[in-house]
Amino acid sequence: MQFLSPIWFISLAALSIPLMIYLWNIRPGKTLRVGSISLISEASKTSSRSLKLLEILLLILRCLLLALIAFFLAKPVWEKMVSASKAKGWVLIPKENFKETYTRFKPQVDSLISKGYEFHYFNKGFEKRDSTKQQADTLSKSNINYWGLAKQLEESGQGREVYIFSPNFKKHFKGSKPKVRLNLKWQTYTPADSVSRWVASAALTNDGSIRVTDGSSTPNGTVYTTTTLKSNGDPAHTVRTQSGRTSISLNGSNNAPVTVDTTTQRIAIYTDRYPLDVQYLKAALDAATAFNGNKTIIKQYSNQTIPGNQTWLFWLANKPVPAALEKTAKHVLAYADGKPTDVNSWIEPGHIALKKRIAMKENGTQSIWVDDYGDPILSYSPFRGLGGLYTHFNPAWNNLVWSDDFPAMMLKLLYQQTASQPNSDDRRILTDQQIQPDVIKAATPTSPYRASEQKDVSGYFWLLLMLVFAAERVLNFKLKQQENG
Repeated sequence: MQFLSPIWFISLAALSIPLMIYLWNIRPGKTLRVGSISLISEASKTSSRSLKLLEILLLILRCLLLALIAFFLAKPVWEKMVSASKAKGWVLIPKENFKETYTRFKPQVDSLISKGYEFHYFNKGFEKRDSTKQQADTLSKSNINYWGLAKQLEESGQGREVYIFSPNFKKHFKGSKPKVRLNLKWQTYTPADSVSRWVASAALTNDGSIRVTDGSSTPNGTVYTTTTLKSNGDPAHTVRTQSGRTSISLNGSNNAPVTVDTTTQRIAIYTDRYPLDVQYLKAALDAATAFNGNKTIIKQYSNQTIPGNQTWLFWLANKPVPAALEKTAKHVLAYADGKPTDVNSWIEPGHIALKKRIAMKENGTQSIWVDDYGDPILSYSPFRGLGGLYTHFNPAWNNLVWSDDFPAMMLKLLYQQTASQPNSDDRRILTDQQIQPDVIKAATPTSPYRASEQKDVSGYFWLLLMLVFAAERVLNFKLKQQENG
């Protein structure tokens, strides 16, 4: 017998309560001085012995009652070993892709079934397949983690041979490769529906057109292409306007339409003593935003009266960013404060010469640009929306402003979260070698597999609890009658 909540056995300490009450009531008799004992009759010795015996029995019943309550709350179960199955092994296929998978491996699957293997779905619970139920394949909408299922299967499949037949899409293999104790044979294939296209983003440009980024995923990888839709439309896309909101969808795709981003990106550049730095930065930002095409307004400020709700605030100054501006701007990039040091290094990405830098003081940020030692040159905290630049946008500090990569680096910084890929549209694949879990020690298939079966027996304890409670009440009533009689 096992108990699912053994912590309730701590309550057995309550057994001391009735015992203490019983011992408290046993007090030594008092001597009563009387003038004559002729009027005192002798007490019945038999009645006295009966009374003590009943009190002890009542104590035992009350202690037993408290003990049974603790056992009941501990959720007792009766566990016994049973033969899990007479099947030689299991054949598993994902339910959402059963038809295509079975068709691909039909000769092997049929051969295994004829040898006595059981047919199960490779899904949570590993339901045994009912051949009378048929359903359409829905693989493109499924994001089941097959590696997670393999780890769960380890608990149910030890001691038998396990054959898994499944697609090899990367989206089904999440996390680290599991280590399992299974006699496992896993075969995969690339489904026919191996190309997917979707609208990753859509935004309004400065000239009123719509700039659309389309994603395309194949077994070889995922690529993004950008198209600018003019007023006369585009044969590959459908544009709809309803209730003042414009959406765009890809023709031939079942994905939901994407709402066109009509917001204006506002970029503010502040400096009090680095006007040359502003010119270099603004030129790079103009090139980056022109290439992206999103509706953008870039303004330069020499005083701190900067309007709120800026998308980006570039703070090219050696003094802290005012708290009010830091709070209202969505992203802030500020020059780091500190003493500059001459270096002979470079900035990655781009392998751009670095001449001066400031030592990093803060931690807990993400490195966007680094030097040859891996130390941050540009760090950013997505949680705070605050970044620090440990060099300057100036040729005396680095060759960044002369590099052809400068506008591209700013473009990536400004629009790093523009394009997104729905997991259901991921068609990248893994090789069989990448998919196969690490088998620590395969279970012996010839050894009979036995599983444990648990039966809840708390009902029996409840019944016994009621019987003891009834006996305690009857005995208590009888004792009170004796005392009153």
